[in-house]
Amino acid sequence: MTTLSIDRHDHLTTGAFSRIINTLLATDRSALLTLLRVTLGLVILPHGLQKTFGWFGGYGFTGTMGFFSSIGIPAFLGFLAIAAESAGAIALIAGVTTRVAAFGLVVNMLVAASMHRANGFFMNWTGQQKGEGIEYHILFLAIAVVIMIAGAGRWSLDRALTAKSR
Repeated sequence: MTTLSIDRHDHLTTGAFSRIINTLLATDRSALLTLLRVTLGLVILPHGLQKTFGWFGGYGFTGTMGFFSSIGIPAFLGFLAIAAESAGAIALIAGVTTRVAAFGLVVNMLVAASMHRANGFFMNWTGQQKGEGIEYHILFLAIAVVIMIAGAGRWSLDRALTAKSR
């Protein structure tokens, strides 16, 4: 007769898997990282809510997917963009899987910047340009890369989850 043991799956919480998770979630006690992370999440969340629910003058999920399709973005990538701006923003605010959320937003913002590059550097404050420039994208990318490298900061679920291993 075969018996099952709970200890049989200990390798899932120790060893290489545990090191990968701890590396992914590890962060330091920096309050500045918390400030950057929460601010970035709060800035991008309304954009995600526009795309997900149609709030703040957005088109909602169906309308956004239709727009993405009309400009040649495959449905799967459109879905990932919407998820990055909505679920990724919430993850940033909470500080959970922060590096993954920041990475998704970096990819998203690189695509957005490439689409706005033809409009130049400056934002369209006066309405005299054809569209928005890339200065916002550059600031966003810089903050997101810092978060990807350094982690979530002092007040985060990532830090709480890895506290036992420190």
